[in-house]
Amino acid sequence: MLESKKFSILIPCFNEGKSLVNLISQITPLQQDYDLEFILIENGSIDDSKDFFRGIEGIYKNIRIVFVDKNRGYGYGIQQGLKIARGDYIGWIHADLQVTTIELRKFFDYINGLDSENQLFVKGKRLNRSFFDLIFTFGQSVFNTILFGYKLQDIGAIPTIFTRTLVDDIEALPNDFSIELFLYLQAIRNNFSIKRIPVSLVERKMGSSSWNSGLKSKLKQSKRIFHDSLLIKKNKKVL
Repeated sequence: MLESKKFSILIPCFNEGKSLVNLISQITPLQQDYDLEFILIENGSIDDSKDFFRGIEGIYKNIRIVFVDKNRGYGYGIQQGLKIARGDYIGWIHADLQVTTIELRKFFDYINGLDSENQLFVKGKRLNRSFFDLIFTFGQSVFNTILFGYKLQDIGAIPTIFTRTLVDDIEALPNDFSIELFLYLQAIRNNFSIKRIPVSLVERKMGSSSWNSGLKSKLKQSKRIFHDSLLIKKNKKVL
């Protein structure tokens, strides 16, 4: 095993039953090369995901499972994983693995290659996206840059990995996808060293997205993000 810092990677899973076998097969080889635990959050699914997770619970070394009784949002699931994370560096990826484990290795290698233990916030910078997706991302970036007064780009990009000291109050985190914006801002405001690493996306192999399924869903998600941004600006909890 490489001499490495300890990582905790959280993976919220909502109705990902068709993808879970592939997910496990993809992430476990990483544990041969890094000091790495995965925390899989069964985020209140209504498919057969719970049965799958109960069947593998305790089988895999350094794969821990958190069960959420009812889905309260992506960020809420992450909060439950954060409560048990043991790594010096904590982060997350999506269960659909559109950012592959090959890309994830770039993040581990970058952090392990640093001599110092400075406060660090590392986030992906998504490549090969459709023009359609770029328009929505650009609009969100411009809106939040103006709103908060910091240059913010590709806010929803993953992976996101950071020194665990960034999260000092788990309960204050947003319950939905605006958790990405919240922690991005926290890192800037607390003078964390911020690094963006380019990542190439691949097509989802199995299952379907619960939020990114066409123009209507994108408009709904964008409206929600703008609303949540205003709540964060007012220092209010996003539910």
